[in-house]
Amino acid sequence: MSVFRPHAAPRRLMPIAALLAVSALTACAPTAANLSGASSGAPMPTPGYDWHLNADADEASLTYGVAETDDAPMDLSCRPGSGALQILLTVAQGHPKAVSLESGGDTETYPAQAEPSALHEGLDLTAQARATDPVFLRFRRLGWLAPYGADYRTPFVAQPGSEKQIDRFFALCSQG
Repeated sequence: MSVFRPHAAPRRLMPIAALLAVSALTACAPTAANLSGASSGAPMPTPGYDWHLNADADEASLTYGVAETDDAPMDLSCRPGSGALQILLTVAQGHPKAVSLESGGDTETYPAQAEPSALHEGLDLTAQARATDPVFLRFRRLGWLAPYGADYRTPFVAQPGSEKQIDRFFALCSQG
């Protein structure tokens, strides 16, 4: 004698339904083959570009670009010990007058002044920030900072070994 279950599948169909469900889930699950290429989520450095530290008694600057060229889309500077940063970012004409930055999920947007760039087509945006803002604390730890906007995100990533320059810059800028 069988029992009628209006909302349950007949017993003989249960093993087939379970097998199909397991097969569907297994097809979506990561395998050893596709995990081997998985990344940590951190962006990769761009060949030829790096963060470069310049410091003297009056000013410290950390510039992202190609060494000894004018190809430097971003510069951070400070008076040592001040805790205050000045951001200089080169952008295209028509860019909003704000600098939006991200590092490891922390974001911040700073109002900026814009003026025509003397070295590049486009604009130079300048903004003020604090060395202790969460986005810079994360940048100091991770070694990358990404300016972003509505239709772009450009990670500026330290080459292996140069993360020390980022840490030294923030140590110089920090108060006390």
